[in-house]
Amino acid sequence: MVLVQTENGFDLYKEKTCVGRCILTRSGPETALAALCILPEWRRRGYGSYLLRQVLHRCGGYSRDQASLFTAPLPAREGERAFWAKFGFVPEGGRLVRRRKPDLSAVRLAQDFLAAHLSRPHLLVDATCGNGGDTAFLCRLAGPQGRVLAFDIQDAALASTRARLAREGIPAGRCQLILDSHANLLRYVQPGSADGVVFNFGWLPGADHAVHSEAGTSIPAMEAALTALRPGGILSAVLYAGAVIGDGEKQAALAWLESLPLARYTVLVCRFANWADTAPLPCFVIKK
Repeated sequence: MVLVQTENGFDLYKEKTCVGRCILTRSGPETALAALCILPEWRRRGYGSYLLRQVLHRCGGYSRDQASLFTAPLPAREGERAFWAKFGFVPEGGRLVRRRKPDLSAVRLAQDFLAAHLSRPHLLVDATCGNGGDTAFLCRLAGPQGRVLAFDIQDAALASTRARLAREGIPAGRCQLILDSHANLLRYVQPGSADGVVFNFGWLPGADHAVHSEAGTSIPAMEAALTALRPGGILSAVLYAGAVIGDGEKQAALAWLESLPLARYTVLVCRFANWADTAPLPCFVIKK
């Protein structure tokens, strides 16, 4: 089976024969499926399900990171409604609607926490910029009046972050990219001046997993981050464990977090109770 994109949607081919078609339009966040049909002689063989599933995939309907909205005409027949229901479409306002929200990941939880608790931040620090996801988020959170510093020890990470900021239309002047260890954070940030510092430990996605963060630099970096934070500022850290990196850094970081004095810090460790023990672990420190 081959799905071919057309000006109006997608055609489904079996070898050289077009057996089905989906006509759609996209406007902003909504993808409107105007029609989905399979030629009569090819029906009841699973081609309709295959076509709809592939269209949803192609248009982001199964994305774990982005919200999606699909609509379709409301069929008169109950059997046709049952077909659409298998893919998450429900009747709403005289049409079929399928909404999907992004999955709650450790990184998204950390970002949502920062956005909810930091109002008009002036200085934010991405201590592990990686491919730029957190850096872009911090730039948007800081806005035109704020400033972001982004650290990494790999040239490839800074290049990837720079490219992502450009793709997302974030002005280059809003973020300073720094090729240095996050353990040296206080060389660039005055004590008590940062609103938030973000760590996403582990390795650079898509790169060699043998190059990863380690407790020997991660703990001093988080200590420096606490010094850099203003009262009310937040340190966010996502911890990892796995076959390649082990769990030494994660356990050392947890022990360090638990040792912080309550009189000066509030510490939260947010474990996903039904995830694996090696799942990413979001943690927060609020400076009093």
